[in-house]
Amino acid sequence: MPKKKFEFSSLFSLSGLLTLLACLPVLALVWTALQGNSDIWEHLIRYVIPPTLVETSLLLLGVGLLTILIGTGSAWIVTAYQFHGRAFLDWALLLPLAVPTYIIAYSYIDILHPIGPAQSLLRDGLGLDMQQLWFPNIRSVWGGIFLLSFVLYPYVYLSTRAMFLMQSASLIEVARSLGLKPDQVFLRVAMPLARPAIAVGTSLVLMETINDIGATEFLGIKTLTLSIYSTWINQSDLASAAQIAIFMLMIITFLVIIERLGRHKQRYMNSAQRSRLMSPQPIKGTRALILFGLGLIPVCIGFLIPFSHLLVESYKRIQYAGFSEYLLQASMNTLTLASIATFITILIGFLIVSAARFSRNTWFSRIASLGYAIPGTVLAIGLMLSLGALDHAVADFLEFKLGISTGLLFLGTSFTLIYAYAVRFLAISIGGIESGYNRIHGVIDDAARNLGQNRRGILWRVHFPLLRPAIISAALLIFVDCMKELPATLLLRPLNMETLATQLYAEASRGTYEDGAIAALLIVLVGLIPVILLARMGKTGR
Repeated sequence: MPKKKFEFSSLFSLSGLLTLLACLPVLALVWTALQGNSDIWEHLIRYVIPPTLVETSLLLLGVGLLTILIGTGSAWIVTAYQFHGRAFLDWALLLPLAVPTYIIAYSYIDILHPIGPAQSLLRDGLGLDMQQLWFPNIRSVWGGIFLLSFVLYPYVYLSTRAMFLMQSASLIEVARSLGLKPDQVFLRVAMPLARPAIAVGTSLVLMETINDIGATEFLGIKTLTLSIYSTWINQSDLASAAQIAIFMLMIITFLVIIERLGRHKQRYMNSAQRSRLMSPQPIKGTRALILFGLGLIPVCIGFLIPFSHLLVESYKRIQYAGFSEYLLQASMNTLTLASIATFITILIGFLIVSAARFSRNTWFSRIASLGYAIPGTVLAIGLMLSLGALDHAVADFLEFKLGISTGLLFLGTSFTLIYAYAVRFLAISIGGIESGYNRIHGVIDDAARNLGQNRRGILWRVHFPLLRPAIISAALLIFVDCMKELPATLLLRPLNMETLATQLYAEASRGTYEDGAIAALLIVLVGLIPVILLARMGKTGR
């Protein structure tokens, strides 16, 4: 019995320590804010934050409204109606998830450039020269709203589609019997019932929007995230960057609260709706063609057009110059960093969730999962502050005690970047493993104990093999997200180390879009992995 208590307490203590390490960047930020210079804060409030807050608010408002329109509309089309091509749209509407925000901005800047394919084709077709043809400027807040919405709407689509599938058929039938038209049924019945799901999806969209750094910089939008980056990198003012990061963290906290409340209401409504589920209404002819066309628009804008452009540009680049050594090195760096970070993140998630399983206490897993909501730039600032302090403390100790000058041990190394990946994507590991544990009944644990297994034996000989499918799925998602992550990688990577994401960012910053096409295409191809997983899960769920 004492041995079992020791095993439990050691695992629980380890879980607490890992959770503390996951929270360290945020704690460092809060501490810095409390110790911060009031003069710096006054300068930021007066000159820096107001203009960036206006553009950030406009971007968030526009993206939020447009993603609700696209996501809920497309979800209603594929759940409320039965028509030819519906099955294709059901999974094709997920495809924009494979395209990171900075890649869709990168692609459309090249496509819509004055000498790009779109404007060149229009001028040739209309017989106009460059001065005669007016074309909307994509490098603006409105361009950012348009592009980000068509690549982020799947978050709203997924949550509302799940809610529509769970809606009671009797509610829809009563609405139709009262003479409501299809659009009135959608607006007066379906939409109000789907509000919790819409809140969940939209809050995730807004978190992704505020985390973005590549697309907003390419499009010339001055957001809070970009202010953190420019204040730190261009002005070498880490203290001011930390103050802006704290302000941004307040916005994120508000979005997290909305998301959690939405999930709570969604679970309640799902449990309440146990009656006969809604079945799609068969339609044919022109109406079916119109619905299919409407559903295809976001797929084309969010995936097919940029993906086709990247394919063409990559083919041209390979034909002209081949696969460069720099790109090969960036690919190897990306694979190495993503693989190590995935292994560590999965291991940490497994230990934290397992401790929660044995202790029946989920506080550590809930707290550790909050890292996914923290933007990469904010996380990078927190790590710079915390690991910088640790670096100096270790260096001073070694020099004072042993006379050894070590310099920086953590900052500027791959360790810091892997740490950032682990904190940012720990929620995926915890969520995936928790879903796997939910399928392991407590009777299995009792049977293992009766066969003489202690907690360690149950953990590694019983739970781990049963959790393997959930672990593999979570690992794939984490690996892909590590490959796509730009803000944290850009700020924390070791000197002269490039990944596919930073290589693409560098090429776009130089204006050499054709040279970054291969890196962008590789990221999108790998990004298709979670989309395929989601599509398969959707079919299984049905």
